[in-house]
Amino acid sequence: MQQSDMLERISSDPDICHGKPCIRGTRIPVWLLVPLVAEGEEPETIISDYPSVTHDDIRAAMRYAAKLCEYEAYAI
Repeated sequence: MQQSDMLERISSDPDICHGKPCIRGTRIPVWLLVPLVAEGEEPETIISDYPSVTHDDIRAAMRYAAKLCEYEAYAI
């Protein structure tokens, strides 16, 4: 997934979820999806629980989290 694709799927709006990064067009924050994937939850189960989320949204959330960690590593 290209960074531009990721940014098309993740948005941050101060009026939605206090500005936390969310799947664009939803109120589903990235921080909700990343731990589910980390704990081994199947994408199909996540999508079943959150029908507005797609496989590409889950990949974008994981890529966003990875980029954030990369940035934080330089900030330390």
